[in-house]
Amino acid sequence: MKIKLIIVLFLFALMPSLAEAQCAMCRAVLESEGSEAAAKGINDGIVYLMIFPYILIGGIGFFIYRTLRNKKTTE
Repeated sequence: MKIKLIIVLFLFALMPSLAEAQCAMCRAVLESEGSEAAAKGINDGIVYLMIFPYILIGGIGFFIYRTLRNKKTTE
């Protein structure tokens, strides 16, 4: 069970590097500029900002899981 969890977490850690997070409007504006460095910077920033909500939800889920698990073992 632990091996599966480690593999899943590893795959999720690699996903942001594979994600293309630009919306259609951002992509159109950045493609018309012709500067690929600006487009890459915007895309990296969007992916970076996407990480934090997932970390918060994961932390809340972990604390709920831990609380329920501790409650079950004390009964």
